[in-house]
Amino acid sequence: MSEVWTWIALVGLAGITVLTRGFFMIAERPLPIPGWLREVLKVAPLAALVAVVAPQVFMTQGHVITTWQDPRWPGAVAASCYFFWRRGILGTILVGMAVMLTLKLGLHW
Repeated sequence: MSEVWTWIALVGLAGITVLTRGFFMIAERPLPIPGWLREVLKVAPLAALVAVVAPQVFMTQGHVITTWQDPRWPGAVAASCYFFWRRGILGTILVGMAVMLTLKLGLHW
């Protein structure tokens, strides 16, 4: 790809980003959003998080994990238990990482 096409792609992506991010600010009055869309948008961040985290927990190199001796499984279970107990995001991350690293580095899973 030449330098000109690189700059065209960068400017195009920047323009699309500004347009989509500022879409709701362009209108002079608030845009009406249907109730069903409002409900769907409430769960969109959770759906995006699951879409990012689930493949990391259940797959490795494009294949489903078939062994129970993978430190990601117990880490995800421990993190889930902590979240349902305390409802804290930072603690959830710390507990999951602590369990996973302990199994990976301590037991060489």
